[in-house]
Amino acid sequence: MRVALTLAYNGTHFFGSQQQTETPNTILGTLISALTALSIDSKIVASGRTDRGVHASGQVCHIDLPEFWQNLTKLQRVLNQKLPPAIKVIKIKKVDANFHARYSAKQRVYRYIIKEDASNPFESEFITFLEKVDFQILKQNIKLFLGEHDFQGFMKTGSDIGSTQREIYKAFAYKHKRYIILYFEANGFLRSQIRLMVGALLTLDAQQIEEKLTMQKQYKVKPAPANGLYLAKIKY
Repeated sequence: MRVALTLAYNGTHFFGSQQQTETPNTILGTLISALTALSIDSKIVASGRTDRGVHASGQVCHIDLPEFWQNLTKLQRVLNQKLPPAIKVIKIKKVDANFHARYSAKQRVYRYIIKEDASNPFESEFITFLEKVDFQILKQNIKLFLGEHDFQGFMKTGSDIGSTQREIYKAFAYKHKRYIILYFEANGFLRSQIRLMVGALLTLDAQQIEEKLTMQKQYKVKPAPANGLYLAKIKY
């Protein structure tokens, strides 16, 4: 039986989401250890990777369960008992045999959270603190990323891709209490694309962003910190 697992995690102390040979301290590496303890050794596939320090409230993975695991409610409960508090399985549901967590995805949603304030120890792992943000300019410039573009100038090397073309369906900024939320929804994202787009929004003006996006000029942009980024939802 193939199932889809929806995960939430605090990525602060993990070396990204993908399984690595160098360390077991990744999101999938930790999940695999918990599954192995339950005699589940099928390959697990995630909807995509998140970098070190990036969080998720809606990461999706698929796995084929052995026949003796039919009770999904019990499986979710037992898995969460074996996982560390930083990772939680929030849903397990049966899916079609041809469902693929990565290739069946239609849209991916990310949020980036900023707070215009001095840093505090209770939120520092989860929010990017900035001294001053021009919210109106941010709100206007984020719209420049809408549509289909070649995002070659907004990716880190090492991306496993066939094309740098991506289409962004929604990109907007809004305020919630004292927080500024940047919302991005697309058919897919390149490695560190969102952090580089946020970095551009915080350091470049509208003309410079357009020039970088159309590859007329290559402005050097530092990626925004990982701790403010959340994989929010995968749409199928």
